[in-house]
Amino acid sequence: MLAALTTLLVFQLLGEVIARALAWPVPGPVIGMALMFAMLVMRGGPGEDLRHTSTTLLQHLSLLFVPAGTGIVLYGDRLAAEWQPLLITVVGSTAITIVVTAWVLQRLLRRRTQTGQGPT
Repeated sequence: MLAALTTLLVFQLLGEVIARALAWPVPGPVIGMALMFAMLVMRGGPGEDLRHTSTTLLQHLSLLFVPAGTGIVLYGDRLAAEWQPLLITVVGSTAITIVVTAWVLQRLLRRRTQTGQGPT
């Protein structure tokens, strides 16, 4: 478990270093996740230790919402004052995400039928 946690943190650190060194507008953990995905693809998937550790972390994912809840309580006045732009942003980004996801799914399904694989 310690080796798996170390692996996860090393990839996050690599992502942070790359993001800051190259001044990319992408968060370091996202870059680290992409690097780890590439490594896992090359290795043929995660080992049992990494799989078990990841599953354990995912079971406690709700703990990550504690800082968000604290922020809402701490900045409640500001949220109340600026609720309209926040609402527009949340609704707009959700709508854009749904449209883009549907478009990508349509293209993937179209390509799948063109290659003769058909639905499963």
